[in-house]
Amino acid sequence: MVVAGHPFRTMPPAESAGTLGLVTDIGQMIPAPRAAGRALEPVPSKLLRPATRPGTVARVPLIERLAHDDAGPVVSVVAPAGYGKTTLLAQWAERNGRAFAWVSADEGDNDPRVLLSYIAEALDAVEPIGERVFAALASPQSSVAGSVIPRLAAAFRSMSAPVVLVLDDVHVLRKGECRAAVSALADHVPAGSRLVLAGRSGMPVRVARLRAEGRLLEVGPDDLALTTEEASALLHRAGVRLGGDAFARLFRRTEGWAAGLYLAALSVRAGVPVEKAADAFSGSDRFVSEYLRSELLERLSDDQRRFLTRTAVLERMTERLCDSVLGATGSGAVLEELAAANMLLVPLDRSGRWFRYHHLFRDMLLAELDRREPDRIPELRRRAADWHAGNGSPEDALEYALAAGDADRAARLVEGLWNRVLAPSREATLRRWIHWLDQQGTRFPEFRGRAWAALFRAELCRNGIGQMRADADEAALLFAGTDGFVVPVSATLQGIARVLSGDGEAGDAYLRDAVAAGGTGSGPHHAIALAERSLLAMARGDHAAAEDLAGRARAALDQAGLDRAGLDRAGLDGSGLEESIAAPLVHAVQARTALHRGDLPAAREHVAAAQRVRPWLSTTVPFIAVQARIELARVHLALADVPAARILMDEIDEVFKLRPDLGTLAAEAESLRARLSTRRGGAEHGPSRLTVAELRLLPLLATHLMVPEIADEVHLSPHTIRAQVQSIYRKLGTTSRSKAVARARELGLLDS
Repeated sequence: MVVAGHPFRTMPPAESAGTLGLVTDIGQMIPAPRAAGRALEPVPSKLLRPATRPGTVARVPLIERLAHDDAGPVVSVVAPAGYGKTTLLAQWAERNGRAFAWVSADEGDNDPRVLLSYIAEALDAVEPIGERVFAALASPQSSVAGSVIPRLAAAFRSMSAPVVLVLDDVHVLRKGECRAAVSALADHVPAGSRLVLAGRSGMPVRVARLRAEGRLLEVGPDDLALTTEEASALLHRAGVRLGGDAFARLFRRTEGWAAGLYLAALSVRAGVPVEKAADAFSGSDRFVSEYLRSELLERLSDDQRRFLTRTAVLERMTERLCDSVLGATGSGAVLEELAAANMLLVPLDRSGRWFRYHHLFRDMLLAELDRREPDRIPELRRRAADWHAGNGSPEDALEYALAAGDADRAARLVEGLWNRVLAPSREATLRRWIHWLDQQGTRFPEFRGRAWAALFRAELCRNGIGQMRADADEAALLFAGTDGFVVPVSATLQGIARVLSGDGEAGDAYLRDAVAAGGTGSGPHHAIALAERSLLAMARGDHAAAEDLAGRARAALDQAGLDRAGLDRAGLDGSGLEESIAAPLVHAVQARTALHRGDLPAAREHVAAAQRVRPWLSTTVPFIAVQARIELARVHLALADVPAARILMDEIDEVFKLRPDLGTLAAEAESLRARLSTRRGGAEHGPSRLTVAELRLLPLLATHLMVPEIADEVHLSPHTIRAQVQSIYRKLGTTSRSKAVARARELGLLDS
């Protein structure tokens, strides 16, 4: 759609460049694609440093303040939209001469591994940081607090020259894990370098502590507000000249707000009388939105307004994407006109192919679209999802499908992304997708989301084994005739539900079918199916089959990429299957088969390996949480480690409090409880006595965090944390934090 008679053409490019930098160019090269095995493939535009155009109003005093040698290692730039935060930092980058690493955060970064992956990519673009950081990010067995952040911090400290690391739009980071990761990184800024956090609201760092320590430089709205001289220069370079009284009124109303001044300039150039423009503005977002609609958008042609409002559904724009979403051609020419007219359009690459709207402008356009054409919004987003799916961006496609409320499309995209997202342990992202689909399946049973909802209900087992069996059967029926990993996963859940209902023979048949159909494509579920079959073989006395199936279960995890290098310290070919619900069960089954053949050292090694991954046995998948602990407790009893078995029994009881109906597992737990009641002896201290809470605390002991900070991270009192730390020392036979960490690494309980 080429817009004829476009009023934007009345604004010469040379003059329109003289804004405060609301339209930016790109000041660095797009990073090269990462090698295979990285946690994610980055969106290049998120790593590009904006560059201001010639004629931009220079914020010299602020830049000098930022660049001063005694400025704190952490810089906070907080102000509402349109105050020129990004522009200020871009000017600093251009004038400072030191290296800048830049990450523009968005909603998709509300996952600590995604966010930290982008930070790693940004630093790596400045100076190669080595593969250990990326290995930790991609490895399922590494914890964010205990492995990823320390390695990333070490890489930051080892940079050969000072670096300014900018995280822009940090207000979108709402997840506690992401904010904690940024806060931890703030404590590792090397001398001479800076960590700059820019956003609209609260910073993801402990501002009061940093301020008290003199380590924080704060830039707020009062600092960013334009002076009268700067405001006059902005209007002048935008081609608008106001008389003294009119300018004074406009300046008072905008309170130095750069976006408000620039929108006023646009309206004047579009034909609004100067005096009216001066009297129309205040600092209120609501007022500005109404002004934009009445004084700017309504002065455009219908085609021009439709292009602006309909493309506002897009996070990022390019010609082919806009054409596809609008069902028209010629979007490239319109984008060029908008860019030339300085219409609050931000270029995202040097070639001028990708753009986005200024955030504030986009918010206004979306509000206008919702007012004028609310029924069209879902279809526009569905078209965007289709385009991204067909152009190699399935995660972008999924986000548009979610925004459109399209459960069927989102379900298909989740199916394709499941293993990709599960492999690098992006569980926060996965849970968000699953939660959305579960809601849609309940609200709209006619959608395919219903099948996914049934599958997820079966795995969560919130209403007992009988309902799990019904849900698994429903999922299998609804997925019948389809391809992909969901078929063996549903068969695995059908089999487990029957086993736990007391029908082992029927359950084994389903599990056998799941193994035959699944391969490694079903990830941990393939290993679970093999481990379950191994237990059934033990129960009927076929120990040769049990041994074979247990070995295949372990191999399935290895092949699925869930058991990675660097874990031979326990004498095993990898023992840290950390972020997999299958791992504790697989180790427990291997320990039992080792006991049967009389190999006590191997049994102990598998028990130690299970210790590390035991925190992942939560009530999220309750039947695995109980079953794995029962099998581990049996091994501990056989090894005469009664206290460790009792700890596991206590954890089993906690699961039953929330999920009491777990079929035959209740009787197995009762039998175990009875055996424990007759057993005595065993030391009360030792690594096998660590509780889940203590195992979760271990990775944090390996960080720089002090006890009060750890308490903040895990939402417990410092007194509780100190008590747990002392308990860890006793059980590991140490007397200090450093020795406890070293001992935990020696035992394979922490990443070395």
